[in-house]
Amino acid sequence: MKIIIKKSDELVEYEMPLVGVTLLEALTYIKTKLDNTLAFSSGCRSSVCGSCSMRVNQREVLACSYKVQDGDSVEPLKNVEVLRDLVVDMDKSYAFNAKAKAYLTSNARVELDHEDEKINEIQSDCILCGSCYSACPVYAVKPDFLGPFALTRVWKYVSDKREDAKQEKINHIQTSGVWDCTLCNECTLVCPQNISSKADIEKLRMKSAQYGFMDPSFTSFGGGFGSFDGSPSF
Repeated sequence: MKIIIKKSDELVEYEMPLVGVTLLEALTYIKTKLDNTLAFSSGCRSSVCGSCSMRVNQREVLACSYKVQDGDSVEPLKNVEVLRDLVVDMDKSYAFNAKAKAYLTSNARVELDHEDEKINEIQSDCILCGSCYSACPVYAVKPDFLGPFALTRVWKYVSDKREDAKQEKINHIQTSGVWDCTLCNECTLVCPQNISSKADIEKLRMKSAQYGFMDPSFTSFGGGFGSFDGSPSF
């Protein structure tokens, strides 16, 4: 079996006597048997830490769960600084969680029942692997965009009954946030936890509207399609 790995700006082909293994197992074989200079990240080996995220055939995957195929082309995540080979620096993306206040800022003494827990249960499964940022076409051209997993985490806390500062969180995602997303759904398609950041962003837009915000691109029309009372304005 052969796979091709992008190392710096070079494509290197490796041949291995392996069948039916994960990409992480293949990379480990290459590291120990063929090329000890190969750099990649791994952690839990159970698809819960997100550290082995990378791209195969131009698609984001977790190396520990992807079954490698003959001829696969492996490269680091996009839209992030490559430190070496398949290792990238996720610090900037992680920093968007703080910028978006994607954390519980208050802790009201509210008893949660099972239905309350289910409201944001899926968002709690985010492993911060960065696949969504790599696949995001907006983040590719607008590096200050808060991005998918930060906005998903904002929704997790905005929908939490214990959070008293919901409006404050909504205020923080109006610039380079919910309205910048194109709703292309690429983030959802590559998420290993099956989280739909697109759906979360749509819910944040509805919540924004409840607090009096609206899409800036719509307001830029200056009411050209009609005024709020339904009468045309030309």
